[in-house]
Amino acid sequence: MVDLLSSHSAVKQELDAAIYKVIDSSSFINGPQVKEFEENLARYLKVRHVVSCGNGTDALQIALMALGLEPGDQVLVPAFTYVATAEVIALLHLVPVMYDVNPRTFNTDSTSFEHIEDLITEKTRAIVPVHLFGQCSDMDTVLYIAKKYNLKIVEDCAQALGSDFKGIKAGCLGDIGCTSFFPTKNLGGMGDGGALFTNDDTLAQRIRMIANHGQKVKYHHDVIGCNSRLDTLQAAVLGVKLRNLDEYIAARKKNAASYTRQLKAIDPLEKHFYTPLESDFTTHTYHQYTIIVKDSLTNGVGQISQESGKELSTRDSLKAFLAEKGVPSMIYYPLPLNEQPAFSSIAMKREDLNPDAEDSLRNSEYLADHVLSLPMHPNLAEEQIEFICNAVNEFFSSH
Repeated sequence: MVDLLSSHSAVKQELDAAIYKVIDSSSFINGPQVKEFEENLARYLKVRHVVSCGNGTDALQIALMALGLEPGDQVLVPAFTYVATAEVIALLHLVPVMYDVNPRTFNTDSTSFEHIEDLITEKTRAIVPVHLFGQCSDMDTVLYIAKKYNLKIVEDCAQALGSDFKGIKAGCLGDIGCTSFFPTKNLGGMGDGGALFTNDDTLAQRIRMIANHGQKVKYHHDVIGCNSRLDTLQAAVLGVKLRNLDEYIAARKKNAASYTRQLKAIDPLEKHFYTPLESDFTTHTYHQYTIIVKDSLTNGVGQISQESGKELSTRDSLKAFLAEKGVPSMIYYPLPLNEQPAFSSIAMKREDLNPDAEDSLRNSEYLADHVLSLPMHPNLAEEQIEFICNAVNEFFSSH
């Protein structure tokens, strides 16, 4: 799915030099490379403050802690996203309230507006839009809702770092933006890492305190915090890769365009699958190249799942066929958050507020059954894309 070896090989000399500089200094925690990286990322994003931390999940948790939310407060979150987005809400004894997404872009947009409004109560305090798979949610809609109902905004841009919403970088439109530096991300390290962004000086100070045991001065703890910091070695690695981020994104876009061109030649009428839809208000960094596979084959293809004993769907049959050809693929995400057992007694949805509402998360549930992500990274070769697309073509031609 992601070729980290080739990615690192391209800048090996720079990475080696940066890593050995940290080793020679032995300043492994809060070394000068951490501050340098934060400042350089802030310049790239054109935001006032960047505070690095241990990972993307910590970033989300610290953001909610910094906003001063109280147990029982409700936070709006999409049902179709990675668990971390809602997990931190529950960990802080807040209530995740799940809303639906656009079924073609996977994100929050104007079609979500009425649904989100129906979920807002006197206890709603914040909204966490997720910029999924590499492009931004419609932040005009999110900002309008937040202003109308006095809500705080925490942007989860772990998959869209470097994308723009009308010329403003993802994560820099709400109160706080959060990202992850997991190795496979657009800007990935050689281990865990994360960061928060804000233009609010007071929030930035509070975020930095919380990430450092709640202290501004050592051994003087003003608030309850946590221990979440970016290692100096990771900061050094990320500093090198940040200089190449736009180049990485350009390569992802080029590879995505090649996928789309070849896949549309296979299925020009979109009878079997949809290629990714790019929203007109955002650039797309293609953290993932995700197609939506329809249930287009009559009675499936006769394959039986070893796990469930049931006949495979068209999506799952295609995934199995690609695996036989040596092509990896991934399902992000096989269950929407509202169907995860961990949230069954915690989360709220439209039906909980309005007993007459039905299928309030139908788009999220549909996507969980039909999405499939194909290999995507900056070093993906044209021959590899052609091989993958030929395999997709073979599957639908033979069934």
